[in-house]
Amino acid sequence: VRCWSNIPFITMPLSRAHGKSFAHRSELKHAKRIVVKLGSAVVTRGDECGLALGRLASIVEQVSMLQNQGREMMIVTSGAVAFGKQRLRHEILLSQSVRQALHSGQSQLKDVAIPVLEARACAAAGQSGLMALYEAMFTQYSICAAQILVTNLDFHDEQKRRNLNGTLHELLRMNIVPIINTNDAVVPPPEPNSDLQGVNVISVKDNDSLAARLAVEMKTDLLIVLSDVEGLFDSPPGSDDAKLIDIFYPGDQQSVTFGTKSRVGMGGMEAKVKAALWALQGGTSVVIANGTHPKISGHVITDIVEGKKVGTFFSEVKPAGPTVEQQGEMARAGGRTLAALQPEQRAEIIYHLADLLTDQREEILLANKKDLEEAENKGRRLALPLLKRLSLSTSKLNSLAIGLRQIAASSQDSVGRVIRRTRIAKDLDLEQVTVPIGVLLVIFESRPDCLPQVSALAIASGNGLLLKGGKEAAHSNQILHHLTQEALSIHGVKDAVQLVNTREEVEDLCRLDKLIDLIIPRGSSQLVRNIQKAAKGIPVMGHSEGICHVYVDTDASVEKVTRIIRDSKCEYPAACNALETLLIHRDLLRTPLFDQIIDMLRVEQVKIHAGPKFASYLTFSPSEVKSLRTEYGDLECCIEVVDGVQEAVEHIHKYGSSHTDVIITENEKTAEFFLQHVDSACVFWNASTRFSDGYRFGLGAEVGISTSRIHARGPVGIEGLLTTKWLLRGDNHVVSDFSEHGSMKYLHESLPLPQRNTN
Repeated sequence: VRCWSNIPFITMPLSRAHGKSFAHRSELKHAKRIVVKLGSAVVTRGDECGLALGRLASIVEQVSMLQNQGREMMIVTSGAVAFGKQRLRHEILLSQSVRQALHSGQSQLKDVAIPVLEARACAAAGQSGLMALYEAMFTQYSICAAQILVTNLDFHDEQKRRNLNGTLHELLRMNIVPIINTNDAVVPPPEPNSDLQGVNVISVKDNDSLAARLAVEMKTDLLIVLSDVEGLFDSPPGSDDAKLIDIFYPGDQQSVTFGTKSRVGMGGMEAKVKAALWALQGGTSVVIANGTHPKISGHVITDIVEGKKVGTFFSEVKPAGPTVEQQGEMARAGGRTLAALQPEQRAEIIYHLADLLTDQREEILLANKKDLEEAENKGRRLALPLLKRLSLSTSKLNSLAIGLRQIAASSQDSVGRVIRRTRIAKDLDLEQVTVPIGVLLVIFESRPDCLPQVSALAIASGNGLLLKGGKEAAHSNQILHHLTQEALSIHGVKDAVQLVNTREEVEDLCRLDKLIDLIIPRGSSQLVRNIQKAAKGIPVMGHSEGICHVYVDTDASVEKVTRIIRDSKCEYPAACNALETLLIHRDLLRTPLFDQIIDMLRVEQVKIHAGPKFASYLTFSPSEVKSLRTEYGDLECCIEVVDGVQEAVEHIHKYGSSHTDVIITENEKTAEFFLQHVDSACVFWNASTRFSDGYRFGLGAEVGISTSRIHARGPVGIEGLLTTKWLLRGDNHVVSDFSEHGSMKYLHESLPLPQRNTN
């Protein structure tokens, strides 16, 4: 904890040797010293007369938050001219109005003409007010700010440069935020020089070059340049084909088309890029981003420091492989080619992948062994359930191969299947046919076996696929993806399945709404919730929790109860379809059956948590459950008491997650009531919750279990990865022919469907 003026604040362990810029966005969180450059368009209002106070307050809040984390923040700001213009216009209007009223002797005023205001005079009038505003805003966060005005000539005088450097270091040492601006009231025209010819030469022509110069002089880690554009584009922003450049490398200038400069201010985008490249050459990382967009301006600075994909990041290190945007485009093109193959060709790819899983077993298990050893030895020891998910074995690979062959066999008639035919009118026939969704993004944790499963389902359904696996399974994922691409290569569609190996954060992937059509998370409930929250305009298929119930009715069979409960809870407790809450009919308490259930759970070392009603029946009860909405994912479960099947259904609806719920009873009427009234994706009678699985359902495999109420629900196989399109075949038909006085009538006759291939 550091203190200044008796105000404590927490510092972060931020330090690095200056001299080389950060190579990746994810490293920006380690930036200690940061310069934020606020362009004129960011600071001023749309009418260019006065300041955008709300936007400015938000920026000050973000800078204050980073400052109080222990970072050293500096601001290079515009706005003095705009603020001065507002003040001078007000004074001129007031003065002319008073003179006009005295001269005419009337209260009716004529239109007052505003003379053209000289920029230096505006700067002189606005500088003090701008600084007073900054001081007032920073005071709200117990932070002191100090003003520094500079000109280009100050950097040509070695003594002045040393003085400026010393002043800035002293202010930063005292936890003061320097507010720096060119002294526009006296600034001379820029002198001709060898600008940008070397790391030691850049003239301060505007606040962009000033920010770059200060960033290098002060050995700053990060320079954030905020303007009124999103960043750099490969063509003029606003044009149809314009794409935001995520990472800009020195030498990429030829790929950028520079437009006009911003609506206010001295520097255009070309000036910003030149200044940014100069700073990058001096060892400072740079991000150019939009500081005016109402949806992001409230967190744009903190998002950049957290490493999120905002604006254009300048880097000297080019990645070895394609960017994730390029991978998305490759998956889109590859998926369309895949969908155009014959069903037999797609099946052949999957059969070949199944063979590779068994033929290359030793290489796969060797890679998996590396992952397990790293998980044990690198200090990031995984929980036992995650280690079980990470581990591959010969039996797992054999089961995978069997599942893939099931997918191949069932995929013959998936894409292009006609599901409805209607004769609209004579010679006008309509068909509804199945088609791929497009590009899928599947994010999975600690489950390398998920990769071939999901790949096979994507291939069978003709979808392009982006895969993002956890780093704990990196070696396993790499070889499994290599084998997948080897199988795809037999029909020239290698690019249809892409493994994202870049340092993309999951939240950034969820923003690629123009590249991705559906996100499928496979992992913990926290992962699913995070993705559902982060997804921007992209639907998410999955479930955030697997709170599965088993209800034991009074008419339950003694032989079936313990077998089903043991299998549901103990066979694989980390699975999302494992039992989490056991509901017992009240009449079964203190019966031999109840004792058998408890004894079995103790033998299996299952920790029991008592629900509120169950605890009230016991003198010495197990620990009372903290929440009835708990997914344990381990050898733990909750036991609760209900008065009957109706209360069991109500409990499931209140505390369940609509995943999988089971009734154990010999009473068919009671069972049917449960099956019809429980509103979950999977509802079973006298069967383990663990049957809720794509492989066990005969789907070959699943991309996940969906608790959504639209499109796909329950274990999602090939059918859940398809959508439909309408095909209309006519012969010179127009709608006007079907009007009241037209020559044609609608028939809307249902036509028989083509015979499905069941081989």
